[in-house]
Amino acid sequence: MPTNNPVTHTIDALAKGTVPEDDALLALLACDSLEKNQYLQERADILRRQTFGNHVYIRGLIEFTNYCKNDCYYCGIRKGCKSVTRYRLTPEEILQCCKNGYELGFRTFVLQGGEDPYWNDDRLASLVEAIRAAHPDCAITLSAGERSWESYQKLFDAGADRYLLRHETADKAHYQKLHPQDLSFENRMECLQHLKQIGYQVGCGFMVGSPGQTIEHILKDLRFLVEFQPHMIGIGPFIPAAGTPFEKEYAGSADLTVKLLSIIRLLLPKALLPATTALGTASEDGRLRGICAGANVIMPNLSPASVRKNYRLYDNKIATGAESAEGILQLKKQVERIGYEIVTARGDYPDIK
Repeated sequence: MPTNNPVTHTIDALAKGTVPEDDALLALLACDSLEKNQYLQERADILRRQTFGNHVYIRGLIEFTNYCKNDCYYCGIRKGCKSVTRYRLTPEEILQCCKNGYELGFRTFVLQGGEDPYWNDDRLASLVEAIRAAHPDCAITLSAGERSWESYQKLFDAGADRYLLRHETADKAHYQKLHPQDLSFENRMECLQHLKQIGYQVGCGFMVGSPGQTIEHILKDLRFLVEFQPHMIGIGPFIPAAGTPFEKEYAGSADLTVKLLSIIRLLLPKALLPATTALGTASEDGRLRGICAGANVIMPNLSPASVRKNYRLYDNKIATGAESAEGILQLKKQVERIGYEIVTARGDYPDIK
C-alpha cells in the first residue's frame, strides 16, 4: 500500500494510537477505494490479534420480553406496533435457556428486552440473583433500556456484570428525529454515565444509515466513543420495520458497517465488538465479514424458537441460533474457515480485574 496517500496516513495514524483530525476521519469515511478499505481492515485485524489473538467470544442472547412502553420511530416492537404478538418469558423459561446455553459452552448470557414495566426492579433483580446462583462462573449482561440510578445499582448488586444501552446517535437533533418527545438525548447519555460510575462493563453503539444520518453524525459517534471509552460497542445497519414511521426508509449499508468496525477497532483496540444480527440480516455473510474487519463477539440466540419471530426489531431478521450442539459446531466451523476460533470464556474487557 502506498504510504504517500492521505487516507493511508490516517489509517496508519489510527493503528499507532493517534486520533486524526475531523477532516482526515471524514476523508476516510468517504473513501470508496477497495484497496484502501482492505488495508484498513488488515490493520484492524492486526491490532485485534495483538489483544485478543484469534479468539471470538460467544454470548447467549435471550430475548426475554418484547413488550415496550416506548414508541421509538425505528423499532419493530415499539408500543404503537399493533401487529406484534407480545410475549414475556417466565423466570423458569429464562433459567432453562441459561441451562441449555451453559451445557453448550456459553459463559455469558445477555438478557435483552423492550422497556417492559412488568420487569420492575424487584422482579429483574430476583431473576439476576437466580441466574447468578445457578451459574456463578458466568457473566450476566442486561439490555433493558433506560432506568434510574437506583435501578441500575440494584441490578448490579444482584449480580449483573454488564449493561448494553445503545446511544443510537451522538447528535441531539438527530436523536430527536429518531425518538418521540418523551425520550431525551440527555437522559440517554446520563444513563450511560451512571452505568459506568456504578461499575458495569458498559456497551453503547449506534445504527448505521438511520434516517437523517449524515457522515458528520457518524463522525460525532466516533468522537463520542473515544471520549466515553465503552467496554463494548454494538453497531449495525439500520433495517426498516413494518408498522413504524420509518418502514419505507432505505436500509443502512452493510459495507459501511464493516468499515466502521475496522475504524472502531483501531480507535478502541480493547473493545468488545459484536458482529451483530443486523449485520448478518443485511448481508448473508455479514457476521463473518464483521469478524474479519475487527469484531470479536457473536451473539447466537438462545431464546425459545417459538418466540424468536416475535422479537422483530426490524424486518426479515435472521432467526438462526445455537440452541443445539449442531448449531454451535456449525458456527465454530464457519469461524475456523476464516482463521478464527470460537472460545467459551466469559470474554471480559481486558482491563477488568
